[in-house]
Amino acid sequence: MSEKIWVPDGVPLDKPNVARIYDYYLGGYHNFEIDRLVAERVAQVYPDVRLASHVNRAFLRRAVRFLVEQGIDQFLDIGSGIPTVGNVHQVAQAGNPAARVVYVDIDPIAVAHSQAILQDNPQATAIQADAREPERILNLPEVKSLLDLSKPVAVLLVAMLHLLPEDDQGYHTVRTLRDTLTPGSYVVISHPTREDAPPEFLAQVDRLSAMASSPYQYRRRAQIQRFFDGLELLEPGLVHTPLWRPEGPDDALLDTPERGLSLAGIGRKPSVPERDRHITRGG
Repeated sequence: MSEKIWVPDGVPLDKPNVARIYDYYLGGYHNFEIDRLVAERVAQVYPDVRLASHVNRAFLRRAVRFLVEQGIDQFLDIGSGIPTVGNVHQVAQAGNPAARVVYVDIDPIAVAHSQAILQDNPQATAIQADAREPERILNLPEVKSLLDLSKPVAVLLVAMLHLLPEDDQGYHTVRTLRDTLTPGSYVVISHPTREDAPPEFLAQVDRLSAMASSPYQYRRRAQIQRFFDGLELLEPGLVHTPLWRPEGPDDALLDTPERGLSLAGIGRKPSVPERDRHITRGG
């Protein structure tokens, strides 16, 4: 497909964009030559970057399919990038045509591309907002018009929380979302980590971090686990991303899941607050 057919008005063609680079790694066509050049430079530093991208997207697909099977028909995807190549609305609406999806990203270029992609889909939209302002996101008219927050919702924070490098801010975002959601809602998280990675991959990660234009945070397992406080962490728990309910023996990186450099899990908001579950009988 020609770039000129789908590029939204006002989007520069001469500057690389993280969302489009990710799309390129996934095999999509919503990227430009400048994005491909930068993507290949990153791949020279971290050769597994394409594989890690596919592993993360495969987790997203498995998670959405699982949630649709649980009866969830509302999705709030924060830090969504560009919704291409098997993204949330495609997977959810394949399982339930009535499913509704709101994509949220801070990047105006990613949002412009997303709105162009979704213009013929009345049950999905994309809005620009900052993940550090969860209260504002939940009160945006576009969110309230498409999602009924009095009913269970799935909030997706897939490969996003590392972009909130300050721990207090990251935990505030998740805690606010968790407390606002109705019981029976879900929170989906995947998060980069350096734990268990072979030394040669850590060297690649260090070189990649040195190239980053903005700070991000690789967190340890215990730090990522804290994002699920107050939620029921579903089986198999917080695991290397390829190991979260794989679809079959041919799934990528099942034998060396640490090469994905990320952990993933899904938490469910219980009907009874988690803190009340530990009160002793008669207490």
